[in-house]
Amino acid sequence: MLGEFKLDFEALAISSGIVAGTLLVAFIFNRLFHRFIRRNSLLIRNDPTNYVFLRHAITAIIYVLGFSWAVYSLPSLRAVANSLLAGAGILAVAVGFASQHALSNIISGIFIVIFKPFSVNDRLRFQSGLQGVVEDITLRHVVIRDFENRRILIPNSVISEEVIINSDFGDDSICKFLEIDISYDSDIDLARAIIQEEALRHPLKIDGRTPEQIEAGRPEIPVRVIALGEYYVRLRAYIWAKNNADAFELGCDLLETVKKRFGREGIEIPFPYRTIVQKGLPTNPKPSAGEE
Repeated sequence: MLGEFKLDFEALAISSGIVAGTLLVAFIFNRLFHRFIRRNSLLIRNDPTNYVFLRHAITAIIYVLGFSWAVYSLPSLRAVANSLLAGAGILAVAVGFASQHALSNIISGIFIVIFKPFSVNDRLRFQSGLQGVVEDITLRHVVIRDFENRRILIPNSVISEEVIINSDFGDDSICKFLEIDISYDSDIDLARAIIQEEALRHPLKIDGRTPEQIEAGRPEIPVRVIALGEYYVRLRAYIWAKNNADAFELGCDLLETVKKRFGREGIEIPFPYRTIVQKGLPTNPKPSAGEE
């Protein structure tokens, strides 16, 4: 009985060599294809999304073919492999039911690559508040790198159902809203001029006007009053930047420089005042026992 299961050491060595070769081929392919993706994306500015997904798909095929060959090369396991192939139809049905979620992720990943609601290096924001840059799209999930350098793994089937704000879809340029409140006593025209001067001075600012708007004399940095609050007048400046990253940096810088200019120019950034009125207090309170 034990002799029937005795392995041929030569066949075992061949099978082990095939497994080792499979791992080596997959490793070399991954390294070379990764370099190709980086070079192709940086030099000719091509979208790496298709290449990244293709790299994962080909790597999976290499593993499946290599391990299948290794199993089939063992005479003692060849009969088992033939039996599995004979019952492949039934096995496929069973595996299909058992791995519906995995298959849905693969199909969703293929749809993401084909229809491209987002691509690698796009900046995404979700309804849940999560946001970050697409780093990788695998057969199972999408890897998002957030702005604290943490990785968020979202299954393909889940992200396909999400409502996503893609800052880099189509036109990369961003109109940054810079909202600042001033007091009712402050000079609106002076505050508007300060915001425009500081915005025009910033190196990340771009001119987002169309030729028709330039010809019509529209200002490069419009600043409008958008709200009259309980204790403030809210101004909003419309400033264009090349992309979302530049828009974030530009907004942070301008909040600081405009605040400093407001302080020097006498423009007040308001805060609520509270007047407390106490009613019903006695005019001549009775003295306490210790005061008599």
